[in-house]
Amino acid sequence: MELDPDIVKEFEGLQVSTRQISAEELANFDENAPLRPREELKHPTYSHIPKFYHGHVEDPLRQSLRKEAHSLFLQQKSQELLDNDDLNELWSILERHVTKTTPMSQQLVDYDDYLKVLSEISDKCRKYLTSRLFAKLLCGSAYPGKVEIASIFNYTMRKVWLMQGRIGLSFYDEIGQGYLREIDMENYIIDIIPTLAQIRDCVQPSFQSFYVCTVVKKFFFFLDSLHTGRIRIRDVLASGLLTELLDLRDEANPKEPQEYNWFSMPAVLTVYGNYLNLDKDHNGMLSKKELAAYGSGTLTSVFLDRVFEECRTYDGEMDYKTFLDFVLALDNRQTPQALHYLFRILDVQHTGYLTAQTLHFFFKGIQEQLRALNAEAVNFEDIKDEIFDMVKSKDPCKITLQDLINCGQAETVVSILIEFHKFWAYENREDNPQNV
Repeated sequence: MELDPDIVKEFEGLQVSTRQISAEELANFDENAPLRPREELKHPTYSHIPKFYHGHVEDPLRQSLRKEAHSLFLQQKSQELLDNDDLNELWSILERHVTKTTPMSQQLVDYDDYLKVLSEISDKCRKYLTSRLFAKLLCGSAYPGKVEIASIFNYTMRKVWLMQGRIGLSFYDEIGQGYLREIDMENYIIDIIPTLAQIRDCVQPSFQSFYVCTVVKKFFFFLDSLHTGRIRIRDVLASGLLTELLDLRDEANPKEPQEYNWFSMPAVLTVYGNYLNLDKDHNGMLSKKELAAYGSGTLTSVFLDRVFEECRTYDGEMDYKTFLDFVLALDNRQTPQALHYLFRILDVQHTGYLTAQTLHFFFKGIQEQLRALNAEAVNFEDIKDEIFDMVKSKDPCKITLQDLINCGQAETVVSILIEFHKFWAYENREDNPQNV
């Protein structure tokens, strides 16, 4: 194919440099010479400001070496933990050095006898039992100069469990930066299911993925409200959620209702059963009409419209993961994480605050249900004033998320805007105070 002469002429005159190329340089140009590596820019600050960011290493050999070193380090830390024999020996030593026993059979130890305990325990135990620990426990003790040996033992045991949890989670931190992704947390849950006495014998293989999904979703709902896709291991340990999960290692106590533990099988089956019951067309997803039957069945259409606008859906329908976020938010309306979720729904204009117009927009859904029941109309201005009085926002015309969190009345405020059943209970609180 013959090239257009005009195009060839344009390329001949094309400037590829910001400076003029001399005839000598052009004559000495070797088109077959290899490209030289680009010189890195040198800056005066490089000599005294150290490099603080190192990108993720992609070299397979270095990755394998880092993983192996990380694994060996964690194994070494595991060996430093106290086992059951160590804990039993510690309890025996504490009992031998009891200073005084109260009429209520509480065993106490003073500092002199505590020092005797320290002289007999192993080096592994001595890392946990210190003079500082005795001083801390003494501050909360009801017995001047003495501490209950049960307090010392329980502290040590909880510390061991905490370290076990940290080491166990760290094995799943593939990047080695103290974070867990959803896939990491899922792998961790799958691996510990055989150790959970209340779960291992009743979870069917076909249901295991739904159980794992339900468990992991609570961790990420409460620890990753900004949806970064990862949670810090230290946050997992500090939250108490891991302790709630690992409580299932003990055999079930028939006197304790398991439904209160989100991670228990009865609780998970309840959530999953609700999802299946709502799915009337059995397509595995929930439409807006199907979700309207959730809970009391009185969530307003305005609120549901906003849920489907803001939350991830698939062809206008909600999957199980999105449903779990929805359930966790509505069941925990008093928590900052749930308020963060609900505020995103309420903030129609994405301005970061709610105004009287916003409140009126959602109150229209309540008014629709009032008219449907032929109930007496409620003046919006009265409700608006009550809401602003409850929140006591810094700006008298705007309500921010932080205002809601700080006011202590956020659950009531949100509920009377999105759910008719809750609104009706609030309106009639004087007649039925126990329902508020």
